[in-house]
Amino acid sequence: MDNTSDQRLADFLYEAAMLKRTPRTGYQFLGRGRESVAEHSFGVVVISYALAWKAREKGGSPDMEKLLKLALFHDLPEARTGDMNYMNKRYVSVLEDRAHADAVRDLPFAGELEELYREWKACETLEARLAADADQLDMILELCRHASDGCAQAGDWIGFARKRFRTEAGRALLDAALARDPSGWWFEKKDEYWVSPKPPEPPASGEGG
Repeated sequence: MDNTSDQRLADFLYEAAMLKRTPRTGYQFLGRGRESVAEHSFGVVVISYALAWKAREKGGSPDMEKLLKLALFHDLPEARTGDMNYMNKRYVSVLEDRAHADAVRDLPFAGELEELYREWKACETLEARLAADADQLDMILELCRHASDGCAQAGDWIGFARKRFRTEAGRALLDAALARDPSGWWFEKKDEYWVSPKPPEPPASGEGG
């Protein structure tokens, strides 16, 4: 890679980092919450990984590498366009295709990212449908957290979002998430944890490390 290519790649990294400072705009209508596009993308990647395993349990065979790449880069154009929520999209047309083409132009992996972008938009392959479900599930997990904190509107949003799911694996994981308390993973309501907490026992000799 020559110096020109290195400089173009560095520019791309600065652009991708813009997603860490680009807010998700739906929360302004919810009246609470704050999240960057990059934070959302992280959630989508983690959920996509889990959904790939869930899909395999149900007899599917998703390409894990492709799925994770779809999840990682699905909102890349928003570094240029910003995040358009469902209300915005009723009135504003965004040149997302152009934004993506400009974002990846002259990159050594431009062809791969363009192919991933087309696959994401078409949403016909198993990997694209799983990534789309992960996109929705990440939002729903945030809505569940707000609903458990007393935000009635968040609960209303969940009912609409669940209609967008495209895979059996996605719907199964959604149902499991809706049946759980968002704080249940850490708030185990046992006296020995909260009344007289004890530090964990050190591992026996030869264990851990």
